[in-house]
Amino acid sequence: MEQKTKISAEDGKQELVITREFDLPLELLFKAYAEAEIVEQWMGTKVLKLESKKHGSYQFETSDAQGKVVFRANGTIHEFILNEKITRTFEMENTPFDVQLEFLEFEKLTDDTSKLRMHVVYRSVALRDQMLKLPFAQGINMAHNRIQEILNKLK
Repeated sequence: MEQKTKISAEDGKQELVITREFDLPLELLFKAYAEAEIVEQWMGTKVLKLESKKHGSYQFETSDAQGKVVFRANGTIHEFILNEKITRTFEMENTPFDVQLEFLEFEKLTDDTSKLRMHVVYRSVALRDQMLKLPFAQGINMAHNRIQEILNKLK
């Protein structure tokens, strides 16, 4: 089955571009990244903090059945324009990956469809390539499928 989320990674560049069209109104897609309750559902993680505003910050955490933290991520929101754009840093704690810069752009296609374009910049080409060796494409596609699934119920 073809993955709906597309990843473009040019050789020798320290960035990648992720695009996905959703059968969701723009405002609803934007909420998937701006409202903690929705983020928790599609990411399958606990949102400890999500300040959806310019100069805001966020922190996510996932624990196993024994309560041990297995994933923690945080970042700063540098730009937040409602239904248009979020510029943020993203850092996974206790991993070999450095902080990355993410530009999320939201576009209305029709009243019922929208597009997400994520431009992700890594510190080096090597770090970007290391990320691509993981099941990254499969994971982001699964996450975007969950966004579609969860928000279909809110339409």
